[in-house]
Amino acid sequence: MSASRARGLPDTVLGIGVDLVETGRLRRALTTWGPRFKQRVFRASERRYCEAKPVPWRHYAGRFAVKEAVSKAFGVGIGDRIGWLDIEVRRDETTGAPSVALFGNGRELARERGVRRILVSLSHSRTNAVAQALLLGRPGEEDAP
Repeated sequence: MSASRARGLPDTVLGIGVDLVETGRLRRALTTWGPRFKQRVFRASERRYCEAKPVPWRHYAGRFAVKEAVSKAFGVGIGDRIGWLDIEVRRDETTGAPSVALFGNGRELARERGVRRILVSLSHSRTNAVAQALLLGRPGEEDAP
């Protein structure tokens, strides 16, 4: 437990990000680039989840939006500091709520920034997927999610 948590101090909002993805655009990318695109952008567990759905590209679009929103919440976007595979979108089996796990550069970036939790919200329709990410923690503390 961190010192601020032990003193009862609340977590601070360290960043917020949002992203909107046109599901048709992602469907075209999946069709054009196929497995290569999926492997560059989505972890194996994400691919299994999406492929099990009747309309997989909508779920890929949602996960794409979450990854973009998380990277924007860090203020860096997808690139050298945090990559596609550094962010894994998960789904709670009981509630269906989305969450994220960080790996590699993402985990290190969270540690550097004092991020303790990342809250995400995700919604999609036939044509769009939207996601929001909120980074919570204490600047200067190194407890990554």
